[in-house]
Amino acid sequence: MTVEDIIGLTVAVFLLGHLILALLAPERF
Repeated sequence: MTVEDIIGLTVAVFLLGHLILALLAPERF
């Protein structure tokens, strides 16, 4: 894996996790 792959995965996981949190707890956002 290259550095770009790791950065891409990290950003994807972060955005996906934030989206799930927003769906589960919309009153926080």
